[in-house]
Amino acid sequence: MSENLVAHLTGHVERLAGEIGERNVYRPAALDEAARYIESEFAGLGYAVNRQTYVARGVESANLEVVLPGQRWPDESVVVGAHYDTVPGSPGADDNASAVAGLLGIARLLVGHAPARTLKLVAFVNEEPPFFFFGKMGSKVYAQSSRRRHENIRLMISLEMLGYYRDEPGSQAYPPLFRHFHPDCGNFIAFVSNFRSRHAMRRAEQAFRRHSAFPLETTATFGWIPGVAWSDHLSFWRAGYPAFMCTDTAFFRNPHYHSAEDTPDKLDYPRLAALTEGLARMCKALADCEGL
Repeated sequence: MSENLVAHLTGHVERLAGEIGERNVYRPAALDEAARYIESEFAGLGYAVNRQTYVARGVESANLEVVLPGQRWPDESVVVGAHYDTVPGSPGADDNASAVAGLLGIARLLVGHAPARTLKLVAFVNEEPPFFFFGKMGSKVYAQSSRRRHENIRLMISLEMLGYYRDEPGSQAYPPLFRHFHPDCGNFIAFVSNFRSRHAMRRAEQAFRRHSAFPLETTATFGWIPGVAWSDHLSFWRAGYPAFMCTDTAFFRNPHYHSAEDTPDKLDYPRLAALTEGLARMCKALADCEGL
């Protein structure tokens, strides 16, 4: 694991959650500052950034996309996304600066890669309430636009809270019954899908395990179970695309979820870096494999 990557990820979280802090349509200047920071970091790696702008609650909001064009199957794509807004009252270090940092880390690790199928890395705006589920989520705008263009998205991966880990027994909670099938220590990352997306998620699981020793738990289950649909992958399910969430399990592990205590000092950056490396290798494998 690269010490430089640890430093980069730490810097991203500290900038977003430490310096900018709460960022949403109720604090539009902070939301715009976060967007400009992410855009500049992508651009600094040599990527062209596509802005998809729309107005939500009177605030101009932007999804930020970089594209690595496919060399063999350019009309097929894998989308990897993370939202950069926060709930009111929270600086959002784990939720979701950790995942934005991971997204930027993946972008860094993929510089110069020419994938067989197109890879799209997207920072989504407006995932949190009042937009979540029924509102103008950034991922909803993006997924619906993709569907209208008949884009062939083979898989969407939603990065949702990647930085909080615990090794103590009993540090991991679950919805009812799930505790019988998964460990009680919060030291792993989880891939979570609905039943329709389970085959695509399994391909991602296989690719991740081939290229990383990071502890991984997976589940394909009903979307109505608490937490299962609570991120940007929901927008892609609704648009008819296969998608899954990559998460540290949020409130099932992190006691600072959606609070003022979700600060940069709470995260485990070496583990976030190890995970980011594994996810970057997984993305390469998924973009290059036959028959996704």
